[in-house]
Amino acid sequence: MQNLLSSMNYLTLQSARGPLASMHALDVMWVSFYSIGAMLLSVLIVGLTRKWVNNGCLSLILRLVAFVIFAIGSILMVLVVLTWPN
Repeated sequence: MQNLLSSMNYLTLQSARGPLASMHALDVMWVSFYSIGAMLLSVLIVGLTRKWVNNGCLSLILRLVAFVIFAIGSILMVLVVLTWPN
């Protein structure tokens, strides 16, 4: 029973390394900075769009661009978090 538990623990640790596990730890750090920057950029775009853009169509396009940037930043951050044990 103990042997089975140790083999299951080994398999869990190996599979929990995440999708960015092949990258160096400092490269993963830079990916996290890029994702934080992308999310900050999207918040700034939405804020500036609300304040200065009065055209509805242009406002919609800018908000969609901000949403895509935020989604990319969020996906990258999830990948960084999944790689945390590395």
